[in-house]
Amino acid sequence: MSMDIKNRTRVTMFEFSGLTDDNKLVPFLFMLIFLVYLVTIVGNVGMIALVCVFSSLHTPMYYFLSCLSLVDLFYSSAITPNMLSHFVSSKKTISFLGCAVQYYFFCALGCTESILLSTMSYDRYVAICHPLHYTLIMTRKKCFGLVLYSSFVSFLQSVVQTSCVFSLPFCGSNLIDHYCCDIPPLMRLSCSNTLHCDMVSGILIATFGIYTLATIFLSYILIFMSVFRMTTSKGRQKAFSTCSSHIICVSTFLTAVFFTYLRPNSGTFEIKDKVASVFYTAVTPMLNPLIYSLRNQEVKRLLVQVIQKSF
Repeated sequence: MSMDIKNRTRVTMFEFSGLTDDNKLVPFLFMLIFLVYLVTIVGNVGMIALVCVFSSLHTPMYYFLSCLSLVDLFYSSAITPNMLSHFVSSKKTISFLGCAVQYYFFCALGCTESILLSTMSYDRYVAICHPLHYTLIMTRKKCFGLVLYSSFVSFLQSVVQTSCVFSLPFCGSNLIDHYCCDIPPLMRLSCSNTLHCDMVSGILIATFGIYTLATIFLSYILIFMSVFRMTTSKGRQKAFSTCSSHIICVSTFLTAVFFTYLRPNSGTFEIKDKVASVFYTAVTPMLNPLIYSLRNQEVKRLLVQVIQKSF
């Protein structure tokens, strides 16, 4: 019994293998990830500022978009600064508690983004299929409630996942074959049976993934049915233009997440897994505000207006 307790409390620090073992790639990757993170901060802060400053953007769609930008900002910040520090540090370490905290926010904010994306598809459904009742259905109180619900459920399920993973005994190697604290490489370090944690995390990820996809698919089926009934091509084009940005953001985020978590366990965390992780931890938070900015006429007009006033 004493030996078991000793083993359970042995690992107090984790070490990361990092994104690559090739030292020649480190300067390039550092500059690339740093640039991505810089664009993420500027893009998301800029989107939040635009929505707050301009009254023409005080609508449910832009309210959800500003909330998504806020989530993306914190989501990327939970992982990227630590990853950048490891590029220039000889020791890529994190404490046991620090790893748990990082994973908690990483998991909670990722789930919040997933539910917010599904909420935004519902908003587009109401706007296109029930335009006359849009303001009556998507009230300020309801919008705030949907965002609060997304956050509450996400942070609650993260408590379950984090508690499950970090209650496991880690008594062997402390080397995490990754650049952040994530479930697949952490599970491989445990010296006990991880079946129950695998099931818990798998069920939660699948549940929220299916909920997100079902909401989005149902919303867009109803949207497309409504669009095809429109008599003018201009109305159809406007509707498709409004939805296309959201579809691109959803596809990028969920494809990378499902590739990483909902596939057979290979026993090793390969480079393709790390690349997929970079997409949903660093690239997607950068792309979301850019996609909405470049494909939205109202946002582009206001950006040009701000730039002209600045100079």
